[in-house]
Amino acid sequence: MEIISLNFVPQCSVVTWSGELATKRLVPNRSSLFLSGVRKSRFVIRNGNSDGYVVGENEDLGTISTRRRESSTSKVLIPGLPDESNGEAAARISHSHCEWRPKLRVHYEKSGCGNVEAPPVLFLPGFGVGSFHYEKQLTDLGRDYRVWAIDFLGQGLSLPTEDPTTTVAEETGASEDDEKPFWGFGDKTEPWADQLVFSLDLWRDQVQYFVEEVIGEPVYIAGNSLGGYVALYFAATHPHLVKGVTLLNATPFWGFFPNPVRSPKLARLFPWPGAFPLPARVKKITELVWQKISDPESIAEILKQVYTDHSTNVDKVFSRIVEITQHPAAAASFASIMLAPGGQLSFSEALSRCKENNVQICLMYGREDPWVSPMWGKKIKKEIPNAPYYEISPAGHCPHDEVPEVVNYLMRGWIKHLESGGFETLPLLDDSEENWEESSIGREIEFPRDGWKKAVKLLLYGSNDTFWSGVRESFKSSFTRVFGGKSA
Repeated sequence: MEIISLNFVPQCSVVTWSGELATKRLVPNRSSLFLSGVRKSRFVIRNGNSDGYVVGENEDLGTISTRRRESSTSKVLIPGLPDESNGEAAARISHSHCEWRPKLRVHYEKSGCGNVEAPPVLFLPGFGVGSFHYEKQLTDLGRDYRVWAIDFLGQGLSLPTEDPTTTVAEETGASEDDEKPFWGFGDKTEPWADQLVFSLDLWRDQVQYFVEEVIGEPVYIAGNSLGGYVALYFAATHPHLVKGVTLLNATPFWGFFPNPVRSPKLARLFPWPGAFPLPARVKKITELVWQKISDPESIAEILKQVYTDHSTNVDKVFSRIVEITQHPAAAASFASIMLAPGGQLSFSEALSRCKENNVQICLMYGREDPWVSPMWGKKIKKEIPNAPYYEISPAGHCPHDEVPEVVNYLMRGWIKHLESGGFETLPLLDDSEENWEESSIGREIEFPRDGWKKAVKLLLYGSNDTFWSGVRESFKSSFTRVFGGKSA
């Protein structure tokens, strides 16, 4: 079977696919274009210049624009990540930092800053990682947009640059026989770290500063896991700074202690709000827990849980996480994060606020996520029916890193949809499928990776798919993973 793109379509590569497709080896030939056999293939370009192709069989090119496609049989071929070994230029990533507060430097990565007319996109990381987790978005989406990814304070390379505490021995000038293993375990807080807590409220304020002072204009903001919660929280309180929110398996809960602003009396019942220095009991518990979770074997096991496709190369992610755990402030920062109060708005309240302010939201969830089941995404979909909800399978908790080709494709299409005022159709839709909200649409997505063909299933859920149907599907998926059977 041959698949041919017509070279007069903007940003579409001329690619000939030969019979090697059957062997799952992709051998694209960008230098030749043969029109023989065209009438035996079905080929449609979706979303204008989104670089997406729909592939079927035995369809005449002259009739495909008027015939409604059946989602159960159609396939979509999307581009892979930029392959520099094949002459494809990837966007260059640069690293920088800004000092938001004394001794608190925000590390960030950026790409595509030469795309001055393109809209800005900001990525927020999940817990325990940083901007490095979005390398595949920076190198790819940075070819079309201005892209930033930041490290939250207390994580990644945005850890304190100095010890936020001092010891009695340091204040008196006495010498200590042993070098301090951890920062933040002292007896007294340094003035610059007074009331410092690595919490949702702090991260929301950090994002506000970054958008206003570094980017300087409203952004499309995307977050994975914890980053998804912060993205939604920020959009709820600063809708004028947000053009749209993409939630990537966003966690709907964070912070298990009462917020001092929201519930001051209740908050006073808890003696430690996550500030420095750590109390004696917290120090002992932190040392025990940190010894376990910072062990490379534990980190490898966690990555094995959250990545469904174990062929995904996570060496860089693994090494960067291990490197972060060796920072002297990492253990105390971890304790502050874990025992910090919740935000002034719950996830549900932030979602309602976004709905009131007409903030545009797009949902992209890995179906096999063992931590944040897709049923949470469907609950958001129920609250905001017009939000496109894409479910990718197989994919786990970090779809942006496990299947970046799919996430990047969807983000491009969604941004184009919003930037065009709805003139461009949503990713995976045809003009004849404008009533997608009444049902669900499924596609098989194929893309090249490292010279081979890879495929996933992608579902775009309509508003008729209820929350409880999502619960049932989540249970089936979990049952299959645990017992190795097939879902009914």
